[in-house]
Amino acid sequence: MTVWDSEPRLPIAQAADPGRAGQHGLEIVMAVCRSLEMHREPVGKRITAAVVLADDPVGDEAGRQVG
Repeated sequence: MTVWDSEPRLPIAQAADPGRAGQHGLEIVMAVCRSLEMHREPVGKRITAAVVLADDPVGDEAGRQVG
């Protein structure tokens, strides 16, 4: 999955804080994806995440490679 927006600032994962309301999106994406790439574009940024499907034969449910 790839998303793009016009904001040039790259997102930064914050330290876990169960008391924080909101702003957990990047933490969730990082927890469930196999890979995450962030690139600045001439205008904005592009973020690409590879998410593992439940029936993926080469990864576990959390998206990690199974060796």
